[in-house]
Amino acid sequence: MKKQAVGQSMDRVDGRLKVTGGARYFADHQPEGMLYAALVCSPVSSGRITAIDATKALRAPGVADVVSHLNAPPVPGYKAENPNPKQGLKIFHDDHIYSNGQPVAIVVANTLERAVYAATLVKVTYAQEVHQTDMARSMDLAFQNKNMKDYLRGEADTWKKAPVNLEAEYNIPIEVHNPMELAGIIAHWETPDKLTLYAKTQGVKSVQQSLKTLFQLPESQITVHSQFVGGAFGMGLRMWPMEVATIIAAKKIRKPIKLVITRKDMFTLVGYRPAAKQRIGIGATADGKLTGITHEAVANTSPYEDFTEGIVNITRMMYACPNVNTHYQLVPLNLSTPVWMRGPGEATGAFALESAIDELAHKLQMDPLQLRIINHADTDPEKNLPYSSKYLKEAYEMGAAKIGWQQRSQTPGKLEEDGWLVGYGMSSGVFGAGRGRATASATFKADGTLVVRSAAADIGPGTATAMVQIAADATGIDVKKIKFLLGESEYPEAPRQGGSSTVSTVGSAVNDVCRNLQQKLGEMAIANIPAFKNLKAENIQHEDGRLVAGNTRLDYAAVLQQQQLPEVVVTTTSQAGDERKQYAMYSFSVHFTKVHVHPATGVVRIKHIVSVADSGTVVNSKTARSQMIGGVVGGIGMALTEEALIDHRFGRYVNNNYADYHVPVNADTPPTDVLFINKKDPVINPMGAKGMGEIALIGFAAAVSNAVFNATGKRVRDLPITPDKLI
Repeated sequence: MKKQAVGQSMDRVDGRLKVTGGARYFADHQPEGMLYAALVCSPVSSGRITAIDATKALRAPGVADVVSHLNAPPVPGYKAENPNPKQGLKIFHDDHIYSNGQPVAIVVANTLERAVYAATLVKVTYAQEVHQTDMARSMDLAFQNKNMKDYLRGEADTWKKAPVNLEAEYNIPIEVHNPMELAGIIAHWETPDKLTLYAKTQGVKSVQQSLKTLFQLPESQITVHSQFVGGAFGMGLRMWPMEVATIIAAKKIRKPIKLVITRKDMFTLVGYRPAAKQRIGIGATADGKLTGITHEAVANTSPYEDFTEGIVNITRMMYACPNVNTHYQLVPLNLSTPVWMRGPGEATGAFALESAIDELAHKLQMDPLQLRIINHADTDPEKNLPYSSKYLKEAYEMGAAKIGWQQRSQTPGKLEEDGWLVGYGMSSGVFGAGRGRATASATFKADGTLVVRSAAADIGPGTATAMVQIAADATGIDVKKIKFLLGESEYPEAPRQGGSSTVSTVGSAVNDVCRNLQQKLGEMAIANIPAFKNLKAENIQHEDGRLVAGNTRLDYAAVLQQQQLPEVVVTTTSQAGDERKQYAMYSFSVHFTKVHVHPATGVVRIKHIVSVADSGTVVNSKTARSQMIGGVVGGIGMALTEEALIDHRFGRYVNNNYADYHVPVNADTPPTDVLFINKKDPVINPMGAKGMGEIALIGFAAAVSNAVFNATGKRVRDLPITPDKLI
């Protein structure tokens, strides 16, 4: 039998293309006659446009047009007769200004430089109104979104009656999407009702659906290309107004237009992790048994859209606690709409919950790892269902052994190394393990090669590589003879890449279509090849890309060759059944950190990290390790460096660049051990694989915060943990 492909440390199938420059990202495409776009954005944060003078810009060399709400062609999906500001920003629809940096016009020219220069010549005047971007001063505006109901299990606020309890507030600032590849789009109306796009997106099918609604076009008339994405982390999960603006301009000018936004614009145009204020009340008996948890959260949204995420969800199910109540509110600010960012909601909530668990352990004079084990949930306390699989206790044990947890001092500030204070911290992470609906096609050719297609995305985790491995395991065909094609709207349906569900969802479709291909080849052999004539399909074995019946072995390719067929195509749709009614499905993680803190300067250096993933079968150990390392780097940023700062006088970001918005670099990333439980989940999908991308980050910031407390005795509840907060 061929060595199993799933679980191996396989190189990325697109690795050579990426390192040699052969991979073509959206901005690398060059449709004939393409023009370039630059945005004119509002310097005010609230008000109305009173005039736009584009005279000088239109006279500038190479300028094709300046498009704004004054001359934009109508967008059928805006439905002007029922304007609802909570349905999202309708770009170029009216004169309203909701946030600083909002696009008010788009300049199109025959070179990028000319477009950028002409954009400076557009003169816009505004009737400025009072804006509010300071969440701390806007709490009176807080409201509960109707889609986010309060949760209650047992009695509310019982933590107050517990023998040992605490109440604390935890805050995180806005964190901004800043992948290396800038956002943008190329839009080309080939005919008045046929649109082609080259996009940076996490879902070509979702883009297609959005534009179908906006421009009232048949799906077949919208083509979206997005084979390679240079990082997204959530910003590519939806279409943004500046993309629609480009499409509107292209429709007006009737030529392909490329827009690539600036790094500064990444702060205002493609979403961000919203700021959040959280209050945790938590209580336990003297021996550490939790009696009650209250988790309240307030996060910001935009004036024109209510954005929500699962901030308080982790508290409902992480620990075996009889009394839990949660409450979640929104505050509208004059900022653009937030969007899901890696570990959406749960990463924010885990910082509060896992910090509070650590604080409670300190108050109980108990090891925080032991407190978590005491309150381990053997079944889902929220859904009252058994887990499809859960090896969190094993993850605790593995991580603690690797980090040297036994060296941790229960009393903060007691350990030193080379003049630095030493601390150990840990945290748990959890995220729902999903499986959606997807379709894949398999084309097997007479030369023995297999091509599998699905309109999935790859924002970096190695989607194509995992799918090749899954197909190889299902068929027995060598991985070198298999290709997986994605990122095209013409391919079979696939959901957006987000929520750690691609391998589970698309991988299931790949597995199923490959199994159906085998069945099809067996049926063809029975119908046409004498040695298989009297057999039933279920009696034919499949081994290493061959049909096997007794002593007869026949290559799959021979089935086609004997009938002079160039190829056979099978298409299969795959989705989950009723498993979710019977089981709770989650991926879990545990993060351990060892930190050094300089006692005089407050500088924090992370010296060692151990992250353990309980995420079912590991399809590719090499790319899975990269996923976990990526989450660690993002978690370091969340814990120590990342904070978008706004000058509230103007509602304007003041650190909107890589120099002032500090993201972690290699020097910030210490030796990291990544460990996998790697035990198959028997329920979720045929591979037994659960998502890993989100749990790689969820909880990590708390592990750092808890380690800093263990080193210094100072509790920082407001991220990021900067030196000024420790001295």
